[in-house]
Amino acid sequence: MTMLQMMLGRGPAGLPPPAPLDFATLRLPTSPNAHLAAPSGTTTERHETTPVLPMPPDAAWQVLRRLGEGMERVWKLAEWPELRQAQWVARTRWMNYPDLVNGQVVELPGGSGLFLYSRSLIGHSDFGVNKARIADWRRAFDEALATGR
Repeated sequence: MTMLQMMLGRGPAGLPPPAPLDFATLRLPTSPNAHLAAPSGTTTERHETTPVLPMPPDAAWQVLRRLGEGMERVWKLAEWPELRQAQWVARTRWMNYPDLVNGQVVELPGGSGLFLYSRSLIGHSDFGVNKARIADWRRAFDEALATGR
């Protein structure tokens, strides 16, 4: 895929095929264009820590897999139920740049852990877009848990 194909695409058009991530071995880029929220003790590579969710992983997975629904400029690319992981593309408002978002629920002592990882496919800096996106997605996840949606 060329950068031009990625920029001109709509939704998932122009993107490489989706693939699940192994968060245990993930190494964050040195560029400031990604943001990872992860449970404590699951990886040394994270920008912020997510709390243990006092619920079974399958219940948290049902919330995660619906998370991107209704969000502007967000399309689900794939999900891997056996991993409780999903991937979305979020297109930026002004330049239509594609950013990838992966989420995963894992079993932890006392409940479940949530990974959310957003990263740009184009450019070196994202001006805080991925960090802000993770904050928005965490709020949406918490709201969905609270309201049972």
